[in-house]
Amino acid sequence: MERTLALQAWLGKLFPTQKWRIEPASADASFRRYFRVSFAARSASRIVMDAPPQKEDCRPFIQVAELLRRAGLNAPEVLAQDLRQGFLLLTDLGSTTYLAALHEDDTRADTLFRDAIDALIAWQLASRPHVLPAYDHALLRRELDLFPEWYLARHLNLVLAPGQSEVLEQMFALILKSNLAQPQVYVHRDYMPRNLMLSAPNPGILDFQDAVYGPISYDVASLVRDAFISWEEERALDWVVRYWDLARRAGLPVGSDFGDFYRDLEWIGLQRHLKVLGIFARINYRDGKPGYVADTPRFVGYVRAVCRRYNALSPLARLFDDIENQQATQGKILQ
Repeated sequence: MERTLALQAWLGKLFPTQKWRIEPASADASFRRYFRVSFAARSASRIVMDAPPQKEDCRPFIQVAELLRRAGLNAPEVLAQDLRQGFLLLTDLGSTTYLAALHEDDTRADTLFRDAIDALIAWQLASRPHVLPAYDHALLRRELDLFPEWYLARHLNLVLAPGQSEVLEQMFALILKSNLAQPQVYVHRDYMPRNLMLSAPNPGILDFQDAVYGPISYDVASLVRDAFISWEEERALDWVVRYWDLARRAGLPVGSDFGDFYRDLEWIGLQRHLKVLGIFARINYRDGKPGYVADTPRFVGYVRAVCRRYNALSPLARLFDDIENQQATQGKILQ
């Protein structure tokens, strides 16, 4: 309530002579909240971000929004800011996410994904080193460590045997070696239908404040291996081929062998899948947001699918088998 009153007071100073009303627009997996501000005297609404400064830092959002807009992409414009209180006033990209549109009518998927791929290529072409934080070994490893800490230990209440821990450590090393060998570009880091808006120009791009400079296939993997909606393998493969072909023509460093690129995508996707299993568990137990845990079986399926395709990952597949057997013995379902 205290932050809501502070937010209303800030808006009152920004619009002292206008009548306006505020209503929830969306929330995300962090501590940020978003509100839509509508005005009686004009049609264009605005979005207000409420990011408690002790929990969130608005400055990366401001920086990446500007980078996206300089690349010609449809990211919110920051119209006003109060970093001390953690408030931003933004342009409104609309209320329909790709995810909502696809759940309603997935026949639009090819058109929407074409626009998303075109935007992603424009974003990557704008890449420059030393502008965004590096998606380096330390950060990739910290993300992987969320899997044993939050998914295995906290969610499944599972303690790995020494041999199992050794297998997981070996798999992490193998995954990271592959990830770090990829060419580097700007990485949105959560480029998926939930963060893309039906907008003009399409798509509007949101939730980009954690952007980094890292593996080129990461955002493609995020797009086609989504947290909240799944696609037939053949359809997802078509989108990856489209991206790879357009990226090559644009001069991005994707290489001439599609098989090599697809392997890179699957292995960086594996890092993401394991990370997300940990994140969704953490959001549930630490942050009190239980809705995300329901989607963990989707990521278990993603992990198993990748492991089936690469012999080097068979120890990880066996580890998941062992975990599932342990859960079954205890009368639990792996989820």
